[in-house]
Amino acid sequence: MLDPRFVRENPEQVAELLRKKKFDLNVEEIKSLESERKTVQASAQNLRAEKKQASKQVGQLIGQGLSVDEAKAQVAEQLSKIDSQLAEAEVREQAILSALDEIMLGLPNLPHESVADGDSEDDNVEVRTWGTPREFTFEPKDHVDLGEKLGLDFDAGAKLSGSRFVVMRNKIARLHRALAQFMLDVQTGEHGYEECYTPYLVHGHALRGTGQLPKFEADLFKTNAEEQEQPHYLIPTSEVTLTNLVADSILEADQLPIKLTGHTPCFRSEAGSYGRDTRGMIRQHQFDKVEMVRIVHPEQSFEALEEMTGNAEAVLQKLDLPYRVVALCGGDLGFGATKTYDLEVWLPGQQKFREISSVSNCLDFQARRMQARFRNPETGKPELVHTLNGSGLAVGRAMVAVMENYQDEQGRIHVPEALKPYMGGIEIIE
Repeated sequence: MLDPRFVRENPEQVAELLRKKKFDLNVEEIKSLESERKTVQASAQNLRAEKKQASKQVGQLIGQGLSVDEAKAQVAEQLSKIDSQLAEAEVREQAILSALDEIMLGLPNLPHESVADGDSEDDNVEVRTWGTPREFTFEPKDHVDLGEKLGLDFDAGAKLSGSRFVVMRNKIARLHRALAQFMLDVQTGEHGYEECYTPYLVHGHALRGTGQLPKFEADLFKTNAEEQEQPHYLIPTSEVTLTNLVADSILEADQLPIKLTGHTPCFRSEAGSYGRDTRGMIRQHQFDKVEMVRIVHPEQSFEALEEMTGNAEAVLQKLDLPYRVVALCGGDLGFGATKTYDLEVWLPGQQKFREISSVSNCLDFQARRMQARFRNPETGKPELVHTLNGSGLAVGRAMVAVMENYQDEQGRIHVPEALKPYMGGIEIIE
């Protein structure tokens, strides 16, 4: 979350910055709550001072000749009244703080000054391109038509689980597995990430830590709360589990940066994307992803953002898949991100670039929620770390890109050179 004190003291400035994200901050509500908080807090402080002063009167009355019991009895009524007023003030102060906390949990991260204005993905800024889309001597098919005879079975997925699920068989399933293993090897062997295996089910506090709760609960799959003390949620991304490994921690400065990666399925109800990308594997309820997470010193997070984007690009370059990098505009920027680069791979079947990775710098937004800190060696005091996350890459979308870019006129898929060591000698999927 944002620094609550900064928001309370500078609501107009925060509101102006959040307009770039198309978020309307209720400034008057914050100012009203903050004004009342200060009034109640001052009242509570005055009452505590009165109580302290009243307690001293016992000794003064004894000094004036009253017995201990007489002195206490004389002051007791005054203390009881003060205690009652103080309890009311403390209850109200806590209610105001709770209301402010709820507002803070719903506020997105502030966009970086370099983020362009814009309303949607149409206003994102192209940063660079790599590779040249292949010129086909035939009309290329999309992955759905290609996969129909190769083991990509959407009917079986729907039979088992409903729409937006898929069953993979035979060499297509092998290709999907090969891509995940290849991506993990690139990130661990060449870029220095530590491979992790983490749970697929988490408690709500982990999702609050990375910003999925409370705002995006409708997009999550949740277990039956009545059967458990607290429900579990299926992870929407292993960003949740990898980042939360440093929650409630004070790291030493020499432990930074921490670079983590993991391959997991991801589960999303896609409640906010009704009707979008219903064909094929672009937007599924269950999909696989190799995630990258970094925990870094605050002074190094923007340098890390550029490096992580390059780490994701390396996978596409090794697969020889044309792509472009775009910087997201304010209106397309995610809830927890201050700046994001999207990698968009070329899909011949759609004749367009489609997102295959997002790499985001969250600054201390998640760290403040998680209380993830490091000890500054110069001051000896704990400070919030910065967190970053990115796809390295989305496995299903990478498979779509391989299928469409490496197809031939017979509907066969030629395995990219980089994947051949992972395919057990298979060079053509037919």
